[in-house]
Amino acid sequence: MALSHDLVGRTWDSGTRRWTFSDTSLYALGVGAGGDDPGRELEFTTENSGGVAPSVLPTFAVTLVSRHTEPVLGDFDVSQLLHTQQSLTLYGPLPVAGAAATTSRLTALRDRGRNALAVIESTCVDPATGRPFADVRTGLTIRREGGFGGEPGEDEPWERPEGDPDHCVEYRTAPNQALLYRLSGDPNPLHSDPAIAARLGFRRPLLHGLCTFGFAGRALLHTLCGSDPARFGTMSSCFTSPVFPGQDLTVRIWERGERALFDVRSHGRVVLDRGVFVRRGAGPAAD
Repeated sequence: MALSHDLVGRTWDSGTRRWTFSDTSLYALGVGAGGDDPGRELEFTTENSGGVAPSVLPTFAVTLVSRHTEPVLGDFDVSQLLHTQQSLTLYGPLPVAGAAATTSRLTALRDRGRNALAVIESTCVDPATGRPFADVRTGLTIRREGGFGGEPGEDEPWERPEGDPDHCVEYRTAPNQALLYRLSGDPNPLHSDPAIAARLGFRRPLLHGLCTFGFAGRALLHTLCGSDPARFGTMSSCFTSPVFPGQDLTVRIWERGERALFDVRSHGRVVLDRGVFVRRGAGPAAD
């Protein structure tokens, strides 16, 4: 088995995604909006509430990139492919209805010892005007495919702050959370089929990592941006442990001026780690 190193630097068309408020509100429900109190977050879940202008959760942008267009990265067992890193940069609020054309590029295949890391960067733009909507960066770990002598690359420095976080936001995921989230374009049966989950060593289907990412994005939006999507800039994190639907999530946030560090814990485990958030208009993230 081998990786397709010749694909590094290759660019491909990831398709054009069109959406309406029905799509964005379904996504909002999929990442827990209104789950604790249906009377809150109405701007993301309804389009006809009095005095409430409809809006879009910033992390909806991750759904604009189609995974179905990715080239085959090698002849390895696809069950060894894990989504382990995610970064998102917004260039302004997403429209409640619109379209995005996405171009993607495999920027690196990194040698991480036993494993390999594929890094894919995608740019989403308005197909009519070319106005950028978002940049999306995805890290895929390919287990047992490292050791090929390539550069390991370096992750951005990150150290968990000492002391209590400035904010703790607690959410409870619903038992059917993964069934809701999959309707936004990720029908991987690992998140819905008990037989598939058992075959891969899990006692029941898992919650999508990007669903946990969306919960964390809601916490950052409401806590650090005054619930205003126009202030949402860059969000990045690593997926470190699985979450099961129905489990609680605690988003811990340490403010650093216009930037913040964060992680997400569930049942005593860190499930999203090395989180960095930067408000729009701020400089590059600091340690």
